[in-house]
Amino acid sequence: MKTMKYMLAAALCLLVSTACSGNKQNEQDNEAKAVETKGGKALIVFFSHAGDNYSVGNIKEGNTKILADYISEMTGADQFEIKTSKYDGMAYKPLCDLAKEEQEKGELPEYEGAVENIDDYDTIFIGGPVWWGTYPQVMFTFFANNDLNGKTLIPFTTHEGSGLGLCVEDVKKAYPEATVTEGFSMYGHDVRSGKSKVKKWLKGLGFAK
Repeated sequence: MKTMKYMLAAALCLLVSTACSGNKQNEQDNEAKAVETKGGKALIVFFSHAGDNYSVGNIKEGNTKILADYISEMTGADQFEIKTSKYDGMAYKPLCDLAKEEQEKGELPEYEGAVENIDDYDTIFIGGPVWWGTYPQVMFTFFANNDLNGKTLIPFTTHEGSGLGLCVEDVKKAYPEATVTEGFSMYGHDVRSGKSKVKKWLKGLGFAK
């Protein structure tokens, strides 16, 4: 009798495990289908901070810029880099303090330029570092200026321990009628050697071959 109970318990555990694994795979498959069915042109919108950065020191090219370049190379997507001179030359600690103040006050810093013909793009990657749990406030300026509802939006971040933070949730709040995927995050200190991870992620979305 005990043997039978153990066998039933083991079978139940296997079924639960398989179901959980299946649900995760279904989510990934659905994301891939959402991207593939959109088709059309793809765009990468991102903010990246060069200069003094945590863990990697003073860098000429920002971590998120490197990641965005990988995505462009593997997908052929166009780029729009959100640029502002507001943070130029700032040391890490003062920049952190300023970023926190901007977030607390809900500031929307200005940025340079604009995306031409944004309506032509069906899929948009949205990338940036994680500052105080979400994207830098200058990215929220972009959100306020551009209607991306109806498009497929793919958040990605570089970080040093925050993962995606609240970035996915904040993109969903900004664009409630868009299809927002789960997102992708990478440690900033890993991006220079992490190209294969990016390719694996994009391959799961049906982009990289």
